[in-house]
Amino acid sequence: MATIKDVAALAGISYTTVSHVVNKTRPVSEEVRLKVEAAIERLDYVPSAVARSLKAKTTATIGLLVPNSLNPYFAELARGIEDYCERNGYCVILCNSDDNPDKQRSYLRVLLEKRIDGLIVASAGGDVGLAQGLTNVRTPMVIVDRGLDGVDADLVRIDHELGAYLATRHLLELGHRDIAFIGGPADTSVAQMRLAGYCRALKEAGIELPVERMLESDFTSTGGYQAAARLLEHQPPSAIFAANDMIGIGVLRAAAERNVRVPGELSVIGFDDIQMSRYVYPALTTVGQSILQLGEMAAEVLLRRIATPGLATDQRIVTPSIVLRESTAPLSGTFAQYR
Repeated sequence: MATIKDVAALAGISYTTVSHVVNKTRPVSEEVRLKVEAAIERLDYVPSAVARSLKAKTTATIGLLVPNSLNPYFAELARGIEDYCERNGYCVILCNSDDNPDKQRSYLRVLLEKRIDGLIVASAGGDVGLAQGLTNVRTPMVIVDRGLDGVDADLVRIDHELGAYLATRHLLELGHRDIAFIGGPADTSVAQMRLAGYCRALKEAGIELPVERMLESDFTSTGGYQAAARLLEHQPPSAIFAANDMIGIGVLRAAAERNVRVPGELSVIGFDDIQMSRYVYPALTTVGQSILQLGEMAAEVLLRRIATPGLATDQRIVTPSIVLRESTAPLSGTFAQYR
């Protein structure tokens, strides 16, 4: 592999002059610049990113820590972050922890050792160890999607409680009263906020909370499928609010296997508006925000923090809205008599 001294020898100039051309640290004549660029092209020289970062005291690199890269939500979020960073001259190192606290802490240590300029953390929630590990981090940082107790950092997330409230209100306005809820792990803040929104909407409507129809799952299609199978076994509800779209997709599968027509006999609404929710059958009504835009917003906040470290901590709470598709419908008279 060619070195800066090889470039200098071929161009017939000192290697310090080559460094000035590569790093744009001092003006050089047009003739010298052209000689250096020709030598670089001929030798296929690649400047050392490590050396350049030591001199510039920046790596132009962002670390992104996600809990599950197989979840389409985090894949879309990462794409939004990557797109914004690329447009602004930053690379992104993606680390997937597989919801494993040990991997999460290990990746955090590796990212900090690489002297990244900033860090975006999409936490699985409920991980006290991660929060403790981030407490003393001095690298500019943004928490996205769900907050971490005790971590003083910029936060970008959707209004989970309001979104769940809107989803449940949508079902109520369609005439449904027997509305089940399939939530995420109870120890996560997102699951708690979405459950709170569901409960608030039912209480406002004067409906007693159906504890037997409020199931805990995980944020996967498998979890949604298994929970829906239990709900549909005896006296199924007329509607199910799934706490995310992956759960909702599992519900649709469970209903199809039991010949329960959606939305004729069962209305289903999800949360997140992942791209996949548009292409399942029937297309899933959901509570949405642009996940790509959420990722871009997180990256924007982080790059602003890097450029201006002394800014006050920023919290951006995105307002969700109903994305109406095919999986919800008014409670029909045929089935209403059985509810």
